[in-house]
Amino acid sequence: MVKYRNRLPQLAGGPFLTDGGLETTLVFHDGIDLPHFAAFDLLKDEAGTATLRDYYRLHAGIALKAGTGFVLESPTWRASPDWGTKLGYSANALDAANRVAIRLMHELRAELESERSPMVISGCVGPRGDGYDAGKVMSPQEAEAYHAPQIRIYAEEDADQITAVTMTNVNEAIGVTRAATAAGMPVVISFTVETDGRLPTGDTLKDAIAAVDAATGNAPAYYMINCAHPDHFDAALDGDWVSRIGGIRANASRCSHAELDEAEELDAGDPKELGSLYAALCRRFPHFTVLGGCCGTDHRHVEEIARATAVFA
Repeated sequence: MVKYRNRLPQLAGGPFLTDGGLETTLVFHDGIDLPHFAAFDLLKDEAGTATLRDYYRLHAGIALKAGTGFVLESPTWRASPDWGTKLGYSANALDAANRVAIRLMHELRAELESERSPMVISGCVGPRGDGYDAGKVMSPQEAEAYHAPQIRIYAEEDADQITAVTMTNVNEAIGVTRAATAAGMPVVISFTVETDGRLPTGDTLKDAIAAVDAATGNAPAYYMINCAHPDHFDAALDGDWVSRIGGIRANASRCSHAELDEAEELDAGDPKELGSLYAALCRRFPHFTVLGGCCGTDHRHVEEIARATAVFA
């Protein structure tokens, strides 16, 4: 069994691709009813699991064609206690779903990984609240206690890393980082920003990263930005602190979070344009290693990102 824990290959350089907007693909392209945008709920039966398996195969195939690494991000953005309760999951059922999700990632890696395309299994942790709104901000201690059970399961199931996606505030990012560190897991923190390049709490990316690093002894392996269009954060990327950012999962749309929340139709933007924006970012910051998409993106966007950043030979 391949294990990368504590020696993540993407830290040695990239590129590593990952997938696009899982939930928006399932809802808008596949026509699947996804209560609370909870993709992990599909794991409850074979038909849903097959849908997820096909989704990951499609995206991993782009990495295989390009000869790049690939991060298998588990479909567990909503698989934490508050969201599980809303979906009718008991604590034991939620734990089981998280285990099944990581086991599916292991299955896919065993099937797909090649010498040219190493694959990293990431246990995805989402925010306690809405990914577009910080809502009631927990203390770091509360956040650590809330996220620790999910993270411990990922450690027990031999995930390679934890990725906290769509983090809206510093305290929750600190709590996730501490919980991952306690479980012996490398952790990646991915912040989301508004159209002004700031977190929903008003913090700048620079200040948020500095605060998490100060509170955790620089524990995150690296940071990412997700669920925002490149135009929303490009101007904010200025200074030595940007060296802590290791990847991007941008939205296809330039819409604000509020506009996206109200949208009844998918704004998939222009895949080629998005690819060109990634290429510009990677020219400025060649240390951006992990490249994928978020809301509104699908395999077409990931292909264009790969092509525009000269991933394809």
